[in-house]
Amino acid sequence: MAEIACAAFVRDGLVLLVKRASHKTWYPNHWDLVGGHVEPGESVEAALVREAQEEVGLTPVRFRWIAELSELQTSDDFRTRYHVYAVTAWEGGEPTLLGDEHTAMQWVTASEASTLEGIAHPQYLHVFRELSQSIASAAFRPGGNTG
Repeated sequence: MAEIACAAFVRDGLVLLVKRASHKTWYPNHWDLVGGHVEPGESVEAALVREAQEEVGLTPVRFRWIAELSELQTSDDFRTRYHVYAVTAWEGGEPTLLGDEHTAMQWVTASEASTLEGIAHPQYLHVFRELSQSIASAAFRPGGNTG
């Protein structure tokens, strides 16, 4: 089973999304959360931090688990489990696209994220609803970058 760590960066009521490049095998040209595969021997939290650093140059310093999603791929009964975390504080300033995995990024409200065409994982809609409710109820302390 593949394990994926996903970071939902939250700032001022907005969530950071990145658009997957057209050459990606899974969900090309779809909007996604920052994240990627957990490597052998690595914890999900360590993968979350590493992937955020590699993809957008940010180091999460305050985050909490919000969802676990699963996906059954049709080929060879390959299963994937997504561990989604809300990241409310980080070091590194503003996000910057690094590497060639993504072609764009944008901050959107959680409710706007639910309406974007081409969301990478169908169950993200549930995550965005949860984030929207949490943000509206002030469940998140003011977030943002710390560096």
